[in-house]
Amino acid sequence: MKDEKKRGRPRGFDASAAIDKAREVFWDRGFSAASLDNLSAATSLNRPSLYNAFGDKEDLYLDALEGYRADSMVALEDALDPSLPVRENLALMYDRALATYLHGDTAARGCLLISTATVEAVRHERVREVLGRSLADFDRAIEDRLALAVERGELPEKTDPKALARLASTIMHSLAVRARAGETREALEALARSGVDLICGAP
Repeated sequence: MKDEKKRGRPRGFDASAAIDKAREVFWDRGFSAASLDNLSAATSLNRPSLYNAFGDKEDLYLDALEGYRADSMVALEDALDPSLPVRENLALMYDRALATYLHGDTAARGCLLISTATVEAVRHERVREVLGRSLADFDRAIEDRLALAVERGELPEKTDPKALARLASTIMHSLAVRARAGETREALEALARSGVDLICGAP
């Protein structure tokens, strides 16, 4: 399948760069509203070249989601560096999330997964799978750090790391939605601080 996609690619074609450019289109417009003309203009590939390189529009969208998921995991794991105190980990996690969520040429775009994949997951099974797997992986990474915090005595012994990890993720999802809805950075940062206090206890 992948070899078939490579036929017809222009010389010097950079698939990763094209996917990154397509990601920007999907992030701004969503899957349904992103036209092939939009994607062609962004990637500098005509329609036949797009199809040869990536398959149909859903295939390209899934590639964009997977790339975003991978980048998000790298950023999350870096923020959760166990050499830092867990409170600092969570604050850094939310700070980096907001840096992404508040980005956009015309308005804050929130999270690509939360803003676009949740809409398409009802009708597209493959999108639903990527979304579910991504959320589960994010939860697991946070849970692992919180479990370590319990072992180290940073959190109470009776803490449920899995439940707290899902709460931490829920706060992040709320930040993504509220950013897209136009809330100020100050309000979002205040929510993030409240989330850290809720999980770790007031300082």
